[in-house]
Amino acid sequence: MKSLLYFEAQRSGKLPLDQRVIWRGDSALRDGSDAHVDLTGGYYDAGDNMKFGFPLAFTTTMLAWSSVEMESQLKAHQEHGNTLAALRWATDYLIKAHPEPNVLYGQVGDANLDHACWMRPEDMTTPRPSYRIDPQHPGADLAGETAAAMAAASLAFAPSDSAYAKTLISHAKELFEFAKDYPGVYHNSIPNAGGFYPSSGYEDELLWAAAWLHRATGDQTYLDHLTQASNSGGARSVFAWDDKFLGAQVLVAKLVFEGKVKNEGKMIEYKSMAEQFICNCAQKGFNNVKKTPGGLLWFLPWDNLQYTATASFALATYAKYLEAAQTSIQCPNGDVLQASDLLNLARAQVDYILGSNPKKMSYMVGYGTNYPKRPHHRGASIVSIKNDPKPVTCNGGFEAWYNNPKPNPNLLVGAIVGGPDEYDAYGDERSDFQHGEPDTVTVAPLLGVLAAIA
Repeated sequence: MKSLLYFEAQRSGKLPLDQRVIWRGDSALRDGSDAHVDLTGGYYDAGDNMKFGFPLAFTTTMLAWSSVEMESQLKAHQEHGNTLAALRWATDYLIKAHPEPNVLYGQVGDANLDHACWMRPEDMTTPRPSYRIDPQHPGADLAGETAAAMAAASLAFAPSDSAYAKTLISHAKELFEFAKDYPGVYHNSIPNAGGFYPSSGYEDELLWAAAWLHRATGDQTYLDHLTQASNSGGARSVFAWDDKFLGAQVLVAKLVFEGKVKNEGKMIEYKSMAEQFICNCAQKGFNNVKKTPGGLLWFLPWDNLQYTATASFALATYAKYLEAAQTSIQCPNGDVLQASDLLNLARAQVDYILGSNPKKMSYMVGYGTNYPKRPHHRGASIVSIKNDPKPVTCNGGFEAWYNNPKPNPNLLVGAIVGGPDEYDAYGDERSDFQHGEPDTVTVAPLLGVLAAIA
């Protein structure tokens, strides 16, 4: 429940009547006006007021995967409707951002100018330029990830809104063709994004999109793309907004388990690479993931919990597939992992995140009694416009709020901060954006994990 409230706090645009996070107000209502396109809505990325299309699309795909994979659990806990609402807030925006087959708006806001100010989204005065990709300015990674998001979301909506699901599929198909026809990394076309979310390549997004389009349509052409790909990704070290190889590998493994593809050639390669990652997480592989002394899977020093969340999602989802196929994983040293082992490891990671750690601290804001009080987040750290409508200026926000040692005035319920360092230490300083900034890419996969183990 709390993880879904977080998405309501991140909403951009005109808020709905059933908005539950009431310290937020309408914001960025002219987004897209410079390009004569309606780009209102969607989600602010993290602790800033930016709409970055690349991580937003990954967030959307992972929200959709959480919904599709854990639908029965979400329904059992009366959170499936809220999950679809969170997902639709993203997909409605992505549909608007794709006004023509080969045009996709991939960012709103100038990241450098946005980050130079500490302002609430409701009365921010920073420029809101719109940035796009098109045939002359390609971005196969951004188009591919957005195709994956639309295809995955179509599966989530199909049972309750078939017309909307069909709309999403048609966008997904167009975006996949756009990505294939015009290769290149998106930050060459949107350099403003390069300092924040640079892309390492687009092969993974095309595989990921093909896997989702195949799952949504059953169309052989998407399976052919996976079979004929020159690069299956190998054994990955992370699953994240810039690296979706593991996601594609897990989706292909599902097809192998279900007997929908032959357990041979390229398909077995995807499956075995997914299992190498899982063995490494379980400390039974060739290249085990580091663990903190307190037991947290520790991947990278910057915002580590995003990687813990995606790895835990992969573990929980693979456990489901293993159970359905009544099989197990053989790790390199002869160790065998059962579905229960994977689920227990995912549960241990969630337990750590929610307070079973050396600091006895929950890294989810608003969960438990001891949680981060000063997350690096503009809206949460400045008095609500509902309580004090006096404008907060660009620099005034730093003076009055950013540098204020008091806890944030607004509770960003459900946010997951970047998390502790490799020695389980965490300082709860608003200025420490490396460890203290929450973002949407972390909470979307965690929603699925929470549902799986609830």
